[in-house]
Amino acid sequence: MATAVILAAGSSVRFSESCPSWWQGDRRKVHLEVAPGVPLWRLSFDVFRQHPEIDSIGVVCTPGEEAEFSVADFVVPGGESRRDSSLAGVKAAGHAKCVLVHDAARPLVSSELVSRVVIATREHGAAIPAVAVSDTVKRGTEFVEETIDRTGLNVAQTPQGSRRDWLIDALEKHPNVTDEAAALEAAGHRVHIVPGDRSNSKITHFSDFQAMLDAVMPMRPVTGFGYDIHQFSTEPARRLMLGGIHFEGENGLEGHSDADVVLHAITDAILGAIGEGDIGQLFPDTDPIWKDADSAVFLREAGNLVQTKGGIIASIDSTVVAEKPKISGKRKEMRQRIAQILGIDQDCVNVKATTNEKLGSIGQEQGIAVFAVATIYVRQRNLKGV
Repeated sequence: MATAVILAAGSSVRFSESCPSWWQGDRRKVHLEVAPGVPLWRLSFDVFRQHPEIDSIGVVCTPGEEAEFSVADFVVPGGESRRDSSLAGVKAAGHAKCVLVHDAARPLVSSELVSRVVIATREHGAAIPAVAVSDTVKRGTEFVEETIDRTGLNVAQTPQGSRRDWLIDALEKHPNVTDEAAALEAAGHRVHIVPGDRSNSKITHFSDFQAMLDAVMPMRPVTGFGYDIHQFSTEPARRLMLGGIHFEGENGLEGHSDADVVLHAITDAILGAIGEGDIGQLFPDTDPIWKDADSAVFLREAGNLVQTKGGIIASIDSTVVAEKPKISGKRKEMRQRIAQILGIDQDCVNVKATTNEKLGSIGQEQGIAVFAVATIYVRQRNLKGV
């Protein structure tokens, strides 16, 4: 049997610096949610927990975060370097003869890979998974200085296995190392290589996180429907806003905000697609803060919610139902403004219009109604156990 030590104490500086400006999620990569309530570190943790050859699991975390990892058999605070954190975790596994040290930032480790490392560690005393370098390797900064023969070159992965006594001795004597295998090599131990897994990649930058999600949680389309209607106002000073554009010389619409019926319907369509209720729940007309508010605020917040969920707005289609005004002259401006608010391409937005053929309140020019449909791509949760 073996003990797994998961390293989750990294500072995530490179990841944080690579996050796009719109990202509102966690910037500590091990705490990133791959599904509601499921942090990144839990994916690899569960693989070790379910493995028949792993009898205990420890987590090395950032000091002060120990409570977040209470499901582990033991939790210890990390140090200033990877070597310090690894040594703390291996020492804490006092009963173990064999330890496997794994990066929490490698969430897609497989049970088969763990088995290969365990078997090789038992036989050889130390083992790591690695994948052969497949690209041509160049040495240099501004200019190529050398082309390196890639024969026999491998990229190391984790978990890295070792006899516990070997690894403690090696880490104590060789502090300036980047992984456990380097310490073992410096201490004179032969480290066996087992086939790694290219899907067992490490998340360093935000793009790595996106690629991981694309691989295990592919995007699927969802559709939301929105509808809104407002009557014309009797206030002469009330401006008519449609699709974020001012229609000069036209009567405005009644409403708590600026009553932009087009933006309201599109906002509801987006919220409906991602399961976030409706515009009245997020921006109630009983709240004075939204009195005469620019409806672009509502639409922009709906777009931000889509991004926070990792979604992508694929298309917006809207139909304005009104006898007046005619929108054909401002249709292009409306599309541009809606796209600008949402931060999407104008080609993803459509605005069209029809009349109500003089029927009903709309046909009698008492107001304007809008129908809207939003198609959004969101993550399909197909991770095992998530």
